[in-house]
Amino acid sequence: MKKSQIILFTVLLVLSGTLYAIVLSNKKEETKEKKGVETQKYISVININNQKRSLTLSSYGQIVPFTELDIAFEIQGRLQKGDLRMKPGSSFSKDDLLYKVNAEEMFFTLNARKAQLANLVIAVLPDISIDFPEEYEKWNGFLNDIKPSGFLPVLPEFSNQKESLFVNSKGIFGEYWSIKSLEEKMSKYIYLAPFSGIVSEVYTEPGSIINPGTRIARIFNREKMEVKLPIPIDVYEKFKRSGKVTFENAKGEPVAQGRLLRSQGKINMNTQSIDAFYSIIPYPNKTLLSGQYVTATIDNLISESVAVIPTNAAKENQVYLLKNHKLEPKKIKIISQKQDSLFVEGLNENDTLVIEFITPSKEIKKYIGITQQ
Repeated sequence: MKKSQIILFTVLLVLSGTLYAIVLSNKKEETKEKKGVETQKYISVININNQKRSLTLSSYGQIVPFTELDIAFEIQGRLQKGDLRMKPGSSFSKDDLLYKVNAEEMFFTLNARKAQLANLVIAVLPDISIDFPEEYEKWNGFLNDIKPSGFLPVLPEFSNQKESLFVNSKGIFGEYWSIKSLEEKMSKYIYLAPFSGIVSEVYTEPGSIINPGTRIARIFNREKMEVKLPIPIDVYEKFKRSGKVTFENAKGEPVAQGRLLRSQGKINMNTQSIDAFYSIIPYPNKTLLSGQYVTATIDNLISESVAVIPTNAAKENQVYLLKNHKLEPKKIKIISQKQDSLFVEGLNENDTLVIEFITPSKEIKKYIGITQQ
């Protein structure tokens, strides 16, 4: 080997050794620094205090009519308009004539039978005035109440069996109930509003020939509404009682109050909650509309023993407790929520709760709690 090559090799060997020594020295210093890393951490905690509290639950729902039904007739004929023009949005009052079916032939038959009944009563009045003078006025009043445009009056009550046998022998009984049967049929030719409401849909116009069961219009009760509210499964037992409910509109203004009417006996698969139905009664000068969304605040009637913790202390129904300078996970049940606080069950009295949800670190060997008031 040439002398120059030997010198070059020696220089390279010295440089490599020097670099290795520097790197080894840096690693030792880094190891010393790691050994000197702080292995304890200060965290904020609170002591749990369970108290009896009346809980509240907020939910969101839509106003729907308590009663909504389709108008249809049991008979066939030509449809005629009633007391008002039925169009979507039209309002009506209870017992308003909404629709009728042409029934002139039935009307004439009914009036003829009423006249026949009146003649039967007229024929027996002289005998009643002699044999039952004390009953004359009630039968005379019954005769005067038989009118072509109205329903038959109530049949007078009999004072004794003799009077009953006498009237029955004159055919009044049979004629009376035959007319009542015709009146029942006649009632199928008209449709009186069963409640005060609003027309939501119209399917058939007056002048059309309808068959039994033909849908003519759809109406709903404007005086009685309800709201369907989803109640979480885990708090359903606590809020299924008839507690106080207040409703707010989209602006946060109180508009109504209500009470529990009923609840569905199965889980809503879309929301994984149980649907409860509440009545809704508007406050004075407040208007509620079908389809309107409202926010409900439900107050539980029964006080429950719960703890109040910060919202940031929980994640996915879990919190951390500080025990012997270690963090221990604990499952909780969230009952209700209000602003930045949670009402929860599952914590014991004087448990030390970490108020900021953190994940334990293997590098931290000791957690030191600083109690917050």
